[in-house]
Amino acid sequence: MWFFDPLYLLFAIPPLLLGLWAQFKVQSAFRRYSKMRTASGITGAQMARMILDRNGLHSVAVERVGGMLTDHYDPSGKVLRLSESVYGTPSVAAVGVAAHEAGHALQDKMHYGPLRLRSAIVPAVSIGSWLGPIIFLVGFFMSGVTGNTIAIIGLLLFAMTAVFALVTLPVEFDASRRAKQQLVAMGLSPQEMKGVSEVLDAAALTYVAAAVQAIMTMLYYVSLLTRRD
Repeated sequence: MWFFDPLYLLFAIPPLLLGLWAQFKVQSAFRRYSKMRTASGITGAQMARMILDRNGLHSVAVERVGGMLTDHYDPSGKVLRLSESVYGTPSVAAVGVAAHEAGHALQDKMHYGPLRLRSAIVPAVSIGSWLGPIIFLVGFFMSGVTGNTIAIIGLLLFAMTAVFALVTLPVEFDASRRAKQQLVAMGLSPQEMKGVSEVLDAAALTYVAAAVQAIMTMLYYVSLLTRRD
């Protein structure tokens, strides 16, 4: 009856609380600075376009995408997609998010190692994140060496999720650093940069929370095997 293992709460609750706090922080910061207009009246899409063009990335398209905070850069299609609340909004939050995504495009141009690694392991992660736990459970409920071997294979597959989350950290931190450099060069005021930093720092916390959750889940699987042995 390991599904009701009380020890699971020790591994699950801390990252859950951290994740909820991170989501609260990023949504709170985004709402706050969405109400602060940029002094120049520039929108998120316009800022992204300007950063891309001044860095020679004229071929990278800037598109609108549905959803809330669904902004992302697609390195395979060379497309920067901005959500409705960012694309056409002339706010400090919008230009901060747009500049961050443009930072990923700059990473792509410079062949930034962690970004290339993250893109390379996406197929393995997409499979391991759901198949790994299933294989682990099959092996866990089997006896003997065969069961242990199958469980370990499942654990290793799921471990790719933790690796992905860890590799994401330098990718996101570096993109925010590049964004801030670009925005300062574009002439944003210290007050505007304060808002940008709060939004991007809060967003970074969500990636930390995701990494902690993936690692704690993997450690819980390890603890199950250890206690069974």
